[in-house]
Amino acid sequence: MCFRIPALYLSRAITRSKGDYYRLLQKVRNEGAWEEWLNYMLAAVVATAQDTIKIVHAIGEALSDYKHRIRKDYKFYSQDLINNLFNHPYTKIDFKKRDLGVSRLTATKYLDELTKGGFLKKQKIGKSYYFINNALFKILTKE
Repeated sequence: MCFRIPALYLSRAITRSKGDYYRLLQKVRNEGAWEEWLNYMLAAVVATAQDTIKIVHAIGEALSDYKHRIRKDYKFYSQDLINNLFNHPYTKIDFKKRDLGVSRLTATKYLDELTKGGFLKKQKIGKSYYFINNALFKILTKE
């Protein structure tokens, strides 16, 4: 799996303790208290890294689960399909058509079957249908 975006979102840890962040930053400005601020930042990096490792492992487990269940129950299983389902928490028919090189009818069939199987949730927004990867969405939103 290749990440094109940062894997560590340090801003989440800072936002959770925004008061401490600004208080310590002000101490750096007023008193030159770098050590306390650096310790705070290092603790935030450690916490973020630990959370990210848990998320990456959970995604790997979900991907493996989908792979085994889809391989077992669906004739259209392919590793490309599985990988593609985990590139983003949602997809559209046009994305599957483009990414897998299949017809619109085939892409629709894949997504509808996976929705019936409980892997995806179909949601209409405006004129478009979106298919949400249930496991990936749950992991990313920590539901």
